[in-house]
Amino acid sequence: MKKIKIGLIGAGNIANTHLDSYSRVEGAEIYAICDINPERLQETADKFGIERRYTDVDTMLAECPELDAADVCVWNCNHASCSIKALNAGLHVLCEKPMAYNAQEAEEMIEAAKKNNKLLMIGFVLRFGDEAKIAKDFIDKDYLGEIYFSKAQYVRRHGNPGGWFANKELSGGGPVIDLGVHVIDLTRYLMGSPKPVSVYAVTFDKLGKRDHLQTNVGWMPKGASEKDVCTVEDFGSALIRYDNGAVTHLETSYSLNGESSGNKILYGTKGGLDLSKGVKIYSEYNDFLADIDIKTDNYKKSGNMFDLEMAHFVDCVANGTECRAKAEDGLVVMKILDAIYESARTGHEVVIE
Repeated sequence: MKKIKIGLIGAGNIANTHLDSYSRVEGAEIYAICDINPERLQETADKFGIERRYTDVDTMLAECPELDAADVCVWNCNHASCSIKALNAGLHVLCEKPMAYNAQEAEEMIEAAKKNNKLLMIGFVLRFGDEAKIAKDFIDKDYLGEIYFSKAQYVRRHGNPGGWFANKELSGGGPVIDLGVHVIDLTRYLMGSPKPVSVYAVTFDKLGKRDHLQTNVGWMPKGASEKDVCTVEDFGSALIRYDNGAVTHLETSYSLNGESSGNKILYGTKGGLDLSKGVKIYSEYNDFLADIDIKTDNYKKSGNMFDLEMAHFVDCVANGTECRAKAEDGLVVMKILDAIYESARTGHEVVIE
């Protein structure tokens, strides 16, 4: 079987996660890698044995015409430019979330994908997790009925990574665009992908990075330090209304005086589905209220979500399989993210066209 030759654009934390998964995907070959940081490039390329190394994406694309696909794992501000360059070079693209810096850039990415007749997949990795697969099965079999409300929460008590994550010029924002994007997409996906019509939101910048705390922060980029600027929000909350009348309540934070949590709860007319810790269904049984813990030990379809995500991308490229994380969904989420920040800025509801 012909292997799909992939070029990694970016060599940082998330790129290392992707590369680790590709190493277990049959039919994938990491053919080249580029990063603007020579030290990071060498470290990552050495770790995964990648011989073709570049510090410029244009050079990599020009000198590696054998490439079939690109995986974009750079700062959010460069997602669009790198993806469009790869698409225009005739490559299929997997771009990490968030899709872009804003919805306008996302639209330009989709135009490039259509013009070149190439796949543009967005890194909505939670769609490939066990919880999502189990939840989708229950929903498709109508255990929940009409889903009219959901809670999407991704809260870190002390979790500002610093570095580029905390620099709005590079990231586009803080926990809303970094963490909230995950649970916004997952809840919308499980609710049947309704069209968003309006957003009311608030954001706060009260606590900063809290570098004085004597505990470490996960996902901290190498090179991050206490001297880094912090120009992003600490906390964001939003009500997202959809065209079918359903509503999602978002809560997300990098820094908050409260418990870290990751609640994802769907409320339907027949039952509720809680993915916060395992899988639990709230329903009725013989005219009694019933809480049902779903036993998922030894789940036959279980798998590492990043492994499954990378395998799906390779399958889509190699076999034309329909993509489960389409760019059009990424654009919708970008419109929601833009609306959250605009509503928080103005103090008013924002209507999404």
